[in-house]
Amino acid sequence: MPIDRDLRGYGRARPDIVWPNGARVAVSLVVNFEEGAELAIEQGDAETEHYGEVASTSPPGVRDLVQEQVFDYGMRAGLWRFLDAFTEAGIRSTFMMCGRAVERVPDLARAVVEAGHEPAVHGWRWLPHALYGHAETERRDIEKTRDVIARATGLTPVGFMSRGSQSAWTRDILIGLGFAYDSNALDDDLPYWSPSPQGAMLVLPYGFDTNDMKFFHPNGFVQPEDFSNYVSAALTTLVEEAERGRSAMLSVGFHLRICGRPARFRAVKTILAELARLEGRVWVATRADIAAHFRKVAR
Repeated sequence: MPIDRDLRGYGRARPDIVWPNGARVAVSLVVNFEEGAELAIEQGDAETEHYGEVASTSPPGVRDLVQEQVFDYGMRAGLWRFLDAFTEAGIRSTFMMCGRAVERVPDLARAVVEAGHEPAVHGWRWLPHALYGHAETERRDIEKTRDVIARATGLTPVGFMSRGSQSAWTRDILIGLGFAYDSNALDDDLPYWSPSPQGAMLVLPYGFDTNDMKFFHPNGFVQPEDFSNYVSAALTTLVEEAERGRSAMLSVGFHLRICGRPARFRAVKTILAELARLEGRVWVATRADIAAHFRKVAR
């Protein structure tokens, strides 16, 4: 069933949400764990993933070792920077995990969960779920990804977000599989319920603006301060609105191969310092915890 487009949302009748620590602003830090699941000749694909530090220069059918190594850096080096920094800051985040990536490095996925972070399903491959032509094929891949993550980490994921657009039936599949939330949404500052003939799906919106992928955009971030200042501006706006009684949720997206690089990691450290400064005025939590609290107070 196609997803109905809703241009109104909550309107002015927004729910009055107070998060568990008394703050009105919830902050979700999301790290994408997808390196090794991208398009690659090495994996039997017809072409190499083009979206990276630089565009792949290899024609279809020719293996591109450079692009593979750009991705590999995220797992080899970037991951440990994030885990160490989060531990130092006492932060728990959500790692969006591609099943194929977890299959290749299950010990690294396990290290993420052992450090206290939430695993979530990010698709079997790092591809838009809108490409699925059949619901059953998509359902099998979502189940396979969930099960691979559970075996590797000992924790069954309850959340989902694919690269790009989901399919017309993704949310119905998630409801049928018992997922707690879907994050394929960019349309609000608060979680909301999406109705379906299969039942209602809790949606936790994501953000592409407070996201380090803009370092790979020609009109995006260049210096680490571009990213951290942008996130700080978002936090300032939401905290000011919270003082007037408006509740919100902010997602900040990271990639192991992007902000895992030394220069760009300065933005991560600055963002963590800003969140520490705002302690009590924001609630930094995993998406599973945000979903669980929202379910209790806004069903």
